[in-house]
Amino acid sequence: MKRIGIAASKMSKGNMALYNFYVILIAFLFSVFIFVTAGSAIFCALIIMRYVSYELLGGELDRQWPRLFAVCLTALSGVIGFFMVMAVSKNIRFPRERS
Repeated sequence: MKRIGIAASKMSKGNMALYNFYVILIAFLFSVFIFVTAGSAIFCALIIMRYVSYELLGGELDRQWPRLFAVCLTALSGVIGFFMVMAVSKNIRFPRERS
């Protein structure tokens, strides 16, 4: 999480608005990358489980698979969203008032 701030500060070169924009952009892009890679791994695992269970149990669970996909990917997006919010809240900076 600290590396997001380090990379954003090097790219913004002292501009506070650009720093905050880069923090949000880097966190969002990393979250999308993690969602796609972990989501595809979950999708492949569920497909394999579907074929194995179809051979063992027949077609009983065939109607419930779309709901299972939705639940797994919703839980994944919730976890990734939580960590993204934590990373952004740790790295975002507000301008200080000078008095």
